[in-house]
Amino acid sequence: MSYFNIVAQTNENTVVTEYEPVKKRSDSYQSEAALENEFIHMLEEQGYEYLSLHTEDKLVINLREQLEKLNNYSFTNKEWKHFLAESIANPNEGIKEKTRKIQEDYIQVLKRDDGTSKNIILLDKKDIHHNYLQVIHQYEVSKENGAKHDNRYDVTVLVNGFPLVHVELKRRGVPIREAFNQVERYQRDSFGTGYGLFEYVQIFVISNGTNSKYYSNTTRYNTGGNLAKSKKEKTSNSFEFTSYWADANNKAITDLVDFTKTFFAKHTILNILTKYCIFDTSDTLLVMRPYQISATERILSKIQLANNYKWVGKIDAGGYIWHTTGSGKTLTSFKTAQLASQLDYIDKVLFVVDRKDLDSQTQKEYDRFSKGSANGNTST
Repeated sequence: MSYFNIVAQTNENTVVTEYEPVKKRSDSYQSEAALENEFIHMLEEQGYEYLSLHTEDKLVINLREQLEKLNNYSFTNKEWKHFLAESIANPNEGIKEKTRKIQEDYIQVLKRDDGTSKNIILLDKKDIHHNYLQVIHQYEVSKENGAKHDNRYDVTVLVNGFPLVHVELKRRGVPIREAFNQVERYQRDSFGTGYGLFEYVQIFVISNGTNSKYYSNTTRYNTGGNLAKSKKEKTSNSFEFTSYWADANNKAITDLVDFTKTFFAKHTILNILTKYCIFDTSDTLLVMRPYQISATERILSKIQLANNYKWVGKIDAGGYIWHTTGSGKTLTSFKTAQLASQLDYIDKVLFVVDRKDLDSQTQKEYDRFSKGSANGNTST
């Protein structure tokens, strides 16, 4: 029986302002199974529903139930069969197409039996707490279903029935790199089997209890170098794109207990999935780092305060964000501009730079995040 330990739910502050690590934790030997059970127990405390679900047919049944609940609509068997085959598990679509579906095309059109059409939402990005979180573990895929090897996945978080966050755990003392390599094997060998629903995973989390990191589903393609390099070198490069989670003071949160209480807080993980991912023009999914999310939210908060308290045009309306070189300032500014432009009282967002080379570089980067999202202006 699940029990909840939620005091309040909020859409604010995706990154916790300041986090004091939990003092009591299992530093002693812990088997992988014990670590997994403790992790699931913590998720249940935070309001996730645990499902004893290990096979694809049950995953598909649950997906239908969750989409019906989200959209307040009951599919006929014929409608569901067609919607599943065309819009969700199209055999011609892979990781990139499914990622675009979650990030950009999350409203799909259902052709009803009576010939009319209905919009079906896969992910509610307007009201994040309208989405439903579940957790499963030890999901099985076999060679009989087309996988190269029999595999059993550790823990997966379902959002509205879609596996969107996958977690691989190793016992304490085992290098976290082994969990990363295991995820890569799954991506290569078995995520695409059957209906290919595990190709919807947006974010991977790897942990050995002591160290925990997260990264996007396209990280293994970010080889950072020549394609002619050996596979070993490419994997080595892509592991560097994994990120630590942190609080707003940029203090790393690495232990699985602390990581779960912050990164997997419902409003945090849902905000990351719905707001703080960018699927760029090269079909790469970028998941923002905690300091980028924190900077974005502080700027947006200042904009809202300036509007509410009529500070516009006064010094009180301003501020500055300090990022080091190479830490993704342009991505932070892009996401801030994108979210600010969606506010009712914002007509236009101006990005001012003091050098021509920065101007062209920024324009190029913005075009990479979203083609044609920004227009240059040479007149001051």
